[in-house]
Amino acid sequence: MRVVIQRVSEASVTVENKTISSIHQGLLILIGIENNDTQEDIDWLSGKISRLRIFGDEHGVMNKSILDIDGDAIVVSQFTLHASTKKGNRPGYTKAAKPEVAIPIYERFVAQLESDLGRKVGTGIFGADMKVSLINHGPVTITIDTKNKE
Repeated sequence: MRVVIQRVSEASVTVENKTISSIHQGLLILIGIENNDTQEDIDWLSGKISRLRIFGDEHGVMNKSILDIDGDAIVVSQFTLHASTKKGNRPGYTKAAKPEVAIPIYERFVAQLESDLGRKVGTGIFGADMKVSLINHGPVTITIDTKNKE
């Protein structure tokens, strides 16, 4: 799994002119799923995101997690995070899992994150043409890949 995590003041996902998820302070998480992702990847990544200290404390130091600030999250599937641009100018997506593999993993990741955060997590709609809006606070943007554990 590969994620791009953005600390946001607000974020939303719209499909066919209807807002399906919106949050204020928290995290917008774009997730790309590979064929060989497992429950171990889900558990490790959800735990890492839940405890990631990227929110400011009373001194303005990034010392608090989403749990500490009682923040919200939206998770949006994005297969393009696994784009390969090594050959030519048109990205290839052979590392990205097909929907029949990716959807159950995506759903299990969302459920695990909800469990770790102790609250409902917003989502996009898998495979839909989504409009994702955000105000990146900081800006703070972090990438994590479960295969490298970084």
